[in-house]
Amino acid sequence: MDYLKEYRSFISSHYLNEGIRVTSGILIPSLVMGHFGNLGIGITASLGALAVSIADNPGPIHHRRNGMLVSAGVAFIMALISGYASQVSWLFIVLLPVFAFFFSMIGVYGTRATAIGLAALLVLILQTQHQGDQVLTSSLYLLAGGIWYLLLSLGLYTIRPYKLIQQALGEYVQSSGNYLRAKAKFYIPGIDTTKPFQDLLQSQISVQANQNLIAELLFKTRGIVKESTNTSRILMMVFLDISDLFERAMTAHQDYQKLHNYFGNTGVMQEYRLLILALADELDEIGIALQSGRRSTYSTNIAQRLVTQRERLQEMRLTVLTPENIDGFISLRHILDSIEDIAGRIRVLHQHTSYKTRVDSNQPGIPDAENFTTKQQYDPKLFIDNISFRSNIFRHSLRIALAAICAYAVGLFFPLGHSYWILLTVIVILKPAYSLTKKRNVERLAGTVIGAGLGAALLFLVQDNTAILILMAISMAGTYSFIRRQYFVAMILMTMYLLLMFHLLEPVGFTVILRERIIDTAIGSAIAFLFSSLLSPIWEHEQIDEFMAQVIQDNLDYYESVSAAFTGQPADNAYTDIKRKDSWVSLANLSDAFQRMLSEPKSKQINIRNIHQFVVSNHMLTSHIATLAYYADTLQPEYISSDYQPVIAASKLSLKRTLSYLRSGETPVNPEGDKTQMSILDKRVNALMLERQKELSQGKLESSTRKMLSVFKSITDQFYFIFKTTADIEKITRRSKHNL
Repeated sequence: MDYLKEYRSFISSHYLNEGIRVTSGILIPSLVMGHFGNLGIGITASLGALAVSIADNPGPIHHRRNGMLVSAGVAFIMALISGYASQVSWLFIVLLPVFAFFFSMIGVYGTRATAIGLAALLVLILQTQHQGDQVLTSSLYLLAGGIWYLLLSLGLYTIRPYKLIQQALGEYVQSSGNYLRAKAKFYIPGIDTTKPFQDLLQSQISVQANQNLIAELLFKTRGIVKESTNTSRILMMVFLDISDLFERAMTAHQDYQKLHNYFGNTGVMQEYRLLILALADELDEIGIALQSGRRSTYSTNIAQRLVTQRERLQEMRLTVLTPENIDGFISLRHILDSIEDIAGRIRVLHQHTSYKTRVDSNQPGIPDAENFTTKQQYDPKLFIDNISFRSNIFRHSLRIALAAICAYAVGLFFPLGHSYWILLTVIVILKPAYSLTKKRNVERLAGTVIGAGLGAALLFLVQDNTAILILMAISMAGTYSFIRRQYFVAMILMTMYLLLMFHLLEPVGFTVILRERIIDTAIGSAIAFLFSSLLSPIWEHEQIDEFMAQVIQDNLDYYESVSAAFTGQPADNAYTDIKRKDSWVSLANLSDAFQRMLSEPKSKQINIRNIHQFVVSNHMLTSHIATLAYYADTLQPEYISSDYQPVIAASKLSLKRTLSYLRSGETPVNPEGDKTQMSILDKRVNALMLERQKELSQGKLESSTRKMLSVFKSITDQFYFIFKTTADIEKITRRSKHNL
């Protein structure tokens, strides 16, 4: 790992910006009011700022604004309810599980709604200390703190409206670089492809998540869509260019084992690997440049290496080429073509970082927003439909409600000091997915213990209150910077800043705070683990069939759209783009579900081997379809033929059978295709191969046959790869169902 590059990326990322913004929003009310002798009011206002900041997730500014407004209003209402209800013990005991259930259930409306629910529960728990006449005034101070943070966040956006998009775009570019690194592992001789495929799937999930965020920011931010400034157009072009680059990278999948067998002793595969890694490094530099607002420069060394590799390939054709490895040379040439194409796109991206490239405001090709974004539905029916034990979010909400009442009871009957930490731990740790709950549980407990030790060491070494305040602010900024990126690190820093804060408030009792923090977190973690086990979530093996069926349906639609061009049917590029996006999203969702499954107990990892093969095969299928789409974009009339129809029909039939088997457990009776028709393409390729071999035996390296063979065989190979992969997917699905 390049730690210097990681550091440069982090300090220019939106994570650090967010951490500093949230820390400033929370600290300033307390510091200002403390200066005037009203620290209690300042702390309450800071709580309001904290509640609103939770809903300030990255996204379009109007979504952020609306989320913060709702969060401020809900926090104010919950502060009133909490303050008055806590005066009647039985009433609060009744309301706590009701609100815990409701504010967890609204997670069906997306991540921002989930954040609002978490903020509401945070206020509900922390505002119980204000009773009697204090309730209304305290709630108003809390609302004022929330409005302060809202104004701060909107004000910073007004000053730098493009900054978040630039930072998120930089992360998107870097995640695409990581995808290239994962692809480069297939070029290592003798490597077991299991781990590289897992890395490839994980990197694709990351790319897809970043692409979704950028699409939301670009297409749903009215200013970006409507403005005609050069900066907004440059940002749009960067997004489209890196999306095309990622698609091009997906099309570069080859039969790597065959290439290693053909050319393992030449070292060409290792040279291509190093070249791909160099391109990944270039993408990192572009990403960091976009984040930091500086210009990046293209490495001239890459251009020279590309020339060298092109000459090397020509030399190999003279010395290594034989009639038996013609197909291997075709693959090598296509790999090098892909590398050169990606390098050219990277060169353009470097130019975009200067923001001096003039982009015509009337330039065509800006896609419809619907091709990249989805609309969040807020229909009450969605909430009602999820009130069922078949809904994972319902089970999670019920689990939260029961665990919350248990945590409250423990704090009520046992003298644990800051017992609300138990409740907070339960609410923060429990997640709908078992794997995430387990991970959060371990990270929060370990982070608390380590943070407590570091915090105690700091208090032992540092005696000056001003220095302690500065260290607390740094710890806070680190906490809110890492909270979405490295939860374990965030927990260490959070424990440190809480200890430093309580030391400033109560200098003589920080050892008590230290002990209570560890004990309360341990109790909360135990309760969270208990209820995640007693009321188990829907395990991934119970719902993964839905993800599998969806990826088959989307790949079928994508394949139908792409393959139509090769048989002479009119192409609909806009429709194909939508189907491509759908297939990528469904594949990322399936991969993510599989990764969650790997974190579940071994007894729940049913059919894990078959599911892994299914995921890998569908990734290969999507890559081959994307490769066909690349050829379709520049398809010449001589390569359009009805001869493709039999293999297209056979592949579609396998996918339809697989889909039926996943959805109903039965396979429809469909007539098999004519096997003799399937061999038509083989006969044409073999005829071209024989003619080309004859030319090579005569010393004829360049000819029209070479070009025809190169393109036609590449297209035909993709169709046969797809046919074989769809047949494998059908077999895997049957085997998987048979093993249940």
